[in-house]
Amino acid sequence: MDKLNIATKGALSLVFIIAFAAVVLYILNNNLSSKELGLDGRVLIYAFVFLIGGIALFYFGFKWLRAKLLIESIPTSKIRSLAMGIVEVFGEVIPAEDKLLRSPFTNKDCVYYEYSIQERRGSGKNSRWVTIRHDKNFYHFFVEDETGEVLVDPDGANIDIPFTFTYNSGLFKDPPKEVQNFLKSEGLSFEGFFGINKTMKFEEKALVPNKKVYIMGEAGDNPFVEEATSQKGVKDVMIQKGKNEKFFYISTKPEKEVLKGMGLKAYVGIALGILFIVGSLIVIFAFFNFL
Repeated sequence: MDKLNIATKGALSLVFIIAFAAVVLYILNNNLSSKELGLDGRVLIYAFVFLIGGIALFYFGFKWLRAKLLIESIPTSKIRSLAMGIVEVFGEVIPAEDKLLRSPFTNKDCVYYEYSIQERRGSGKNSRWVTIRHDKNFYHFFVEDETGEVLVDPDGANIDIPFTFTYNSGLFKDPPKEVQNFLKSEGLSFEGFFGINKTMKFEEKALVPNKKVYIMGEAGDNPFVEEATSQKGVKDVMIQKGKNEKFFYISTKPEKEVLKGMGLKAYVGIALGILFIVGSLIVIFAFFNFL
């Protein structure tokens, strides 16, 4: 892992040096000035915004690239042969001691759920979606393959699962009864003045039993050994967020799809980040007549 961190930091430094050199050479070769470019204060503000956005895109792009390289470097393990440290497993979700949650909007049995409630506020060009409630909940669960099962603590994981429920309510369109009941229990209402429906959006994700999941995390000591009693199980191991390697990922996609998605986000983020950084630095340097 240390080699991966050193390589990532080295690549980041190299790209920033190349970007800075490209800006300097461009300005020197073209003898640019703020007058020639017709720049004013607003353009400078936009340039700084794009610079910050470019740095963020570049950072997250490299973060996803590092995650992709990490996944590629770790082989998928059979649960029976798990060793302590970073592991990668693929199997079926099994509730621990029949501990199940109920998802808020669809009342599905699950070991994890996440939901959001958004409301459309304002009008015309000033209208926007405002999140008025967002929450998640989980229980520990087992993941099982043909060789055994191991306990998973999903706390702190990046849980990549699709929405299992989405619904938009509005004028003459009430939310489903289950959603209305949940809103009432939370002290919220889908109606505004004079009983007119608000424009709202409801989204829910749920990880249900027997669903296939891909997991990468740290196999460490199991503090609930008595909960992991199984003839085939790994009694003293629990997959969790690591103390050293913080990458902890749970997805309902197979590994190939996970890698494809991470690769796309990584390369797009890095490419757009470099483009925004170089472009904004050219504008900033030209505005202040540097060099």
